[in-house]
Amino acid sequence: MIRGAAMSLTLRPTSRILSSFVGDRFFHSTPPLHQLFRYNPGSKHVSMQLSRTFSGLTDLLFNRRNDELPKTTRKRLKPGKLSPRRPVPGHIERPPYVKSKQPPGIASGPEVHDEKGIECMRASGRLAAQVLEYAGTLVKPGIMTDEIDQAVHQMIIDNGAYPSPLGYGGFPKSVCTSVNECICHGIPDSRALEDGDIINIDVTVYLNGYHGDTSATFFCGNVDDEGRQLVQVTKECLDKAISICAPGVELKKIGKTIQDHADKFRYGVVKQFVGHGVGRVFHADPVILHCSNFSEL
Repeated sequence: MIRGAAMSLTLRPTSRILSSFVGDRFFHSTPPLHQLFRYNPGSKHVSMQLSRTFSGLTDLLFNRRNDELPKTTRKRLKPGKLSPRRPVPGHIERPPYVKSKQPPGIASGPEVHDEKGIECMRASGRLAAQVLEYAGTLVKPGIMTDEIDQAVHQMIIDNGAYPSPLGYGGFPKSVCTSVNECICHGIPDSRALEDGDIINIDVTVYLNGYHGDTSATFFCGNVDDEGRQLVQVTKECLDKAISICAPGVELKKIGKTIQDHADKFRYGVVKQFVGHGVGRVFHADPVILHCSNFSEL
C-alpha cells in the first residue's frame, strides 16, 4: 500500500515553510532530499536520516525581526510545552523500532503480502481511518493539540493497537498534528488551536504486525479564503494522483500529476518530503516524489 505522506503545497509568492519542532526547540534548516534520505546508487536502498530531535524545514524568507507572518496579522507558530510520554499496556504488540537502537528507515525492496497480510492491512487501515475521523471531530478553537493526542492514543490502545509514531526515531507522541505553516510531523503540545487555524492530523496504527497510515486536514472555526483554497487544491492534487494509479503506470507520473495541478494555482510543491509504502514496515518502498521528476530513486 502506498501512503502519500506530507504531500503539501505552499503559496509561491511567500514560499511559507516551517519546521516540525520538538519540546522547546525550533530547528532552522532546509536540507535537500539527499540529506533527508541516504541513497546509495545501485543498492536500491533508501534510509531516512532521523535524529533524536526530528528536525524539519523552515521558511528562510520569514522576517525574523517580528513574529507576524507575511501579509497577515497572525502570529508565527511557536512550540508549547510537552506532556510526559503516554504509556502503552504491556500486552499490546510493539513495532520493532520501539526497542531497537537502530534508526528507522525506508525498507530496501518492495513488500509482497499474502492474503492474510492484505486482510491485516485492511484492518489496520480501517482502524486508522476511524481514529482519524474521531480526531477530526475534536478540532475546535481552544483545544490543545496535546488533548487530541491523548484522545487518539486512548482510542488506539483501546482497540488493541500501538500508535506507530510513538518512539519512532525519538518521536515523543502518538499522532502528528501539523498546524498552519508546519508542513508535517508536528508534535502535539500545550498550544491551543485558534479560530482560523488549519490542522493536518496524521494517524498511524500498528495492529497485528501491520501499519495503517492516513491523514487529513481540518478547518478550525472560521478559516479565511486563502487557507480554504490551499486545502482544496491540495486535496484535488491528491485525488488526481490517485486517479491515474494503475498497473504499468510509472511512479514519476504521480509527481507530475500533482505538480501540474498545483502549477495552475501558482502553488509550489514541498519537495523535501515524499510519499511511501506502508505495511509491515512503517515507511516502506516505493518512495513517491510529489513533484515532476525524471529519474527514480
